[in-house]
Amino acid sequence: MHPRNKNADGYDFAALAATSAALAKHIKTTPAGTPSIDFANPAAVKMLNRAILMHHYGVKGWDIPAGYLCPPIPGRADYLHTIADLLATCNRKAIPTGAGVRGLDIGTGANLVYPLIGHAEYGWSFLGVDIDEAALANAQSILGKNPQWTADIELRHQPVWDNIFTGLLRSGESFDFSMCNPPFHNSPDEVLAVSQRKWNNLGKPGAKKGTVQPRLNFGGGGTELWCNGGERAFVKSMIEQSTQIPKRVLWFTSLVSKADNLVHIEAALKKAKVVESRILDMAQGQKQSRIVAWTFCANGEREKWRRERWAKAAEAETPSAEAVGE
Repeated sequence: MHPRNKNADGYDFAALAATSAALAKHIKTTPAGTPSIDFANPAAVKMLNRAILMHHYGVKGWDIPAGYLCPPIPGRADYLHTIADLLATCNRKAIPTGAGVRGLDIGTGANLVYPLIGHAEYGWSFLGVDIDEAALANAQSILGKNPQWTADIELRHQPVWDNIFTGLLRSGESFDFSMCNPPFHNSPDEVLAVSQRKWNNLGKPGAKKGTVQPRLNFGGGGTELWCNGGERAFVKSMIEQSTQIPKRVLWFTSLVSKADNLVHIEAALKKAKVVESRILDMAQGQKQSRIVAWTFCANGEREKWRRERWAKAAEAETPSAEAVGE
């Protein structure tokens, strides 16, 4: 994991259980004598997430409706830390912080975890977007339980299913980065096949007639897990639509789960004539993933962006000599 990840050394189950009593009943001792949970149990995973968000990030009352994606928090935090490092490459190696740094979360979902973690870690503000109004309603409910963050996290409905960036931004809006956890799969059948494989790896019953059906331990509804063409088509569409707003986002980014998709994504980036693209590797345990990042801003434009957005914000937050009595 990323060295700044609060779970880089594993889960402190004693501390998490002390924060959230609801997690305690799910903790068991492994044959090796260490505490853990049944990661095949969605209820246990949900309680673990709630405890992590409360203990490490100060999020109160986090919850999601049945059937919605319950993402692994450490992996989501890694994405944000990687973005922070990416922004630092344009800011003289210093991570820009504070609400003046604005992120665009495409497909924020009912869980809202990217804005919650990003604001807690770096003070960034966010616009969270989704096509699912019920998901946005739940995200708004989470914000209602954490009113201190409502000024810095905004939610917006994207009503057109095929649109990602198209028709989304309002006049004058710009963002330091966009991020997305795209639907990975191509069809419901592919989702079922993946859940069967995970179910078997966790030593659970097979999907046979009359037995327990396999399920993804992190849940997820249709629009969260699959779309026509899967991850490859979604990211390619994102790249195409980013050409409509090339200078309104400094760095566009997306997770890419399947390495085989990179060659097609890189071809789409070339076609879009991006100024620069990067593949940023990530790893959580045995899982390998990566982020694709691209920008239409040349070095001089990035420096201007730094001076006008980040340097001025940093100066505004630094007390003057007169203010500190010097």
